Amino acid sequence: MFLDFLKNNAATIIVALCLLAIVVAITVKLIKDKKKGKSSCGCNCANCPMGGSCHKN
Repeated sequence: MFLDFLKNNAATIIVALCLLAIVVAITVKLIKDKKKGKSSCGCNCANCPMGGSCHKN
């Protein structure tokens, strides 16, 4: 019964696992960058509506 489920849904399971791996890799990279003090913004505060709040001088 369980093997039939795996056979019938193998493609869906593989795609879901690939997408999950991609999301986990992106999340880990963002966390590592945050710990290193890197920001995800391009630091072009002139065009950013939140420019005055994230890079206070």
